[in-house]
Amino acid sequence: MSALSLSLSGGGMRHLAGWSHRLGTVAVTLLGLLALTFFIGRVMPLDPVLSIVGSDADQSTYQQVYQQLGLDRPLYVQFGYYLRDLMHGDLGMALLTGNPVTTDIARVFPATIELATVAIILGTFAGVPLGVFAATHRGRMGDQIVRVLSLFGYSVPIFWFGMMGLIIFYAWLGWAGGAGRVDLAYDGLVQSRTGILLIDSAMAGEWDVFRSVIKHITLPACILGLHSMAYISRMTRSFMLAQLSQEYIITARVKGLSERQVIWGHAFRNILVQLLTIVALAYGGLLEGAVLIETVFAWPGFGSYLTSSLMLGDMNAVMGCVLLVGLIFVTLNLLADALYQVFDPRTR
Repeated sequence: MSALSLSLSGGGMRHLAGWSHRLGTVAVTLLGLLALTFFIGRVMPLDPVLSIVGSDADQSTYQQVYQQLGLDRPLYVQFGYYLRDLMHGDLGMALLTGNPVTTDIARVFPATIELATVAIILGTFAGVPLGVFAATHRGRMGDQIVRVLSLFGYSVPIFWFGMMGLIIFYAWLGWAGGAGRVDLAYDGLVQSRTGILLIDSAMAGEWDVFRSVIKHITLPACILGLHSMAYISRMTRSFMLAQLSQEYIITARVKGLSERQVIWGHAFRNILVQLLTIVALAYGGLLEGAVLIETVFAWPGFGSYLTSSLMLGDMNAVMGCVLLVGLIFVTLNLLADALYQVFDPRTR
């Protein structure tokens, strides 16, 4: 076997070992997340039995349901049974709806994906240029304005933005839609194929429904997008400042390249890989953190479902939601690692 073959074989083994280590870390992380959520949920001052039987039920009925839910077993035994069912794809039944948790999540999650996707598109297309602008105007008025805007968008509670947005743009100006994903007149008019109303209404050719969806999603998506824009612009500015201080930028300018070529053709291209990670993590944060904005706008998505489940003490639903959030973040991190290796050969 040639030296080249040995080198490639060794590189492949190291690559395989690296991904095996990552997957092992993922499994341990998700297991720890599930265990922590499970045991915290069991000591919370919420009684799922009362949520089912009501406060007027007699003691025998209460005990019967208590045993049916397996709450009479030790905590470690309950967790073991949960893991056993999880290995078979069973997340249990939701007390809130009486449906399997997997069915409920599959029903509500597309609404959150739709909202978060529109928000991350808005946040990225606004945050990246603002971050580049701030970096190229460091210390000047434009830089200060972008930094203040980013600090404002990142620091102010998102539910306050939501309430102010409804008061100004819905109740006062009438520009935005109200609660929900679509006007009541169009609710249920379009057959759900993907669960994403923008796509389903366009595929069905129902353009009145499509315009209604746009009207309803614009305000909550802009508010979420402002939050992600603040984070993305700050990170873009930091990455660009680090690149603009490098010697190759000075060399490019000495060669007579235009400022546009220096900024976008050299400096920005070298931060693309880092930005991919930032945008991926911001997107995961939107999918997880849409709870408050969905509550304010009565958006029937993942966040509203999780909030209702927590209030009811429905730990099967809460555990399923926590598992999904963990999988999202882990998947996005792995995707970012893979993109790093695709776009930056030095990391292979």
